[in-house]
Amino acid sequence: MKQILFSLLLALALAQPGAAAADCYVEYKAKQDSPLRLHYGILAIGGSCPSANAAQQIAADRVAAGGWTLLTVTGLSTTPPSSQMIANAGPYYLRF
Repeated sequence: MKQILFSLLLALALAQPGAAAADCYVEYKAKQDSPLRLHYGILAIGGSCPSANAAQQIAADRVAAGGWTLLTVTGLSTTPPSSQMIANAGPYYLRF
């Protein structure tokens, strides 16, 4: 069920590129302990990109709400992610 919902949301997001054009995309890496799990993800912040420190705090708060610990922010961009980046993020593309 989650996979179907994710696919539908992804299709909607890709079908309306103008709607997301003003967003700031944050690439990040996060972890969970016991057992150790790592993931790469991309989240969107509405509007222009904040400072690196502000983006780090926003990302940390969002992934923490999902039970993850932010390791690092690897990039900020107002350009929508490439299809390769979206594929790399998998289920963590716009999850948080």
